[in-house]
Amino acid sequence: MLFSNILVAYDGSALSKKALAKAVEPLKDSPNPAARLEVIHIHHDVMVLPGTAYAIDTNVSASVIEEAKSLIPASVKASFTVGQGQPAFAILRHAAESGSDLIVMGGPRPGRDSRVLPRRRQSQRGSASQDPGIYREINKL
Repeated sequence: MLFSNILVAYDGSALSKKALAKAVEPLKDSPNPAARLEVIHIHHDVMVLPGTAYAIDTNVSASVIEEAKSLIPASVKASFTVGQGQPAFAILRHAAESGSDLIVMGGPRPGRDSRVLPRRRQSQRGSASQDPGIYREINKL
């Protein structure tokens, strides 16, 4: 199997459900016992003005994670994380910290698909290093 540590950005939208289904597919019957799926839900940072109050409703995150759990077969090893921040940066930071080798996500708007995939960069000396990068895909999820 090409990827064994897959991270899925999930927010409960139709596109994130498609992304989750695509990420689960290669792990369903994986012979690799170390293969795992991680689902991450990110609260977007909010600008708070002086004199205002802002609170994150943890019940929303819990319901989003519960929904994701219901979409993953029992045969797939999965873990779930809730984070906060600007989603693109928070997802990339978490992927680097957790050693993810593939990130799957739905597009930002209907009709456009973005996915963050691993890419190889060539250094000046010719050695390749893996680095997550953002790529546009032509085919849709």
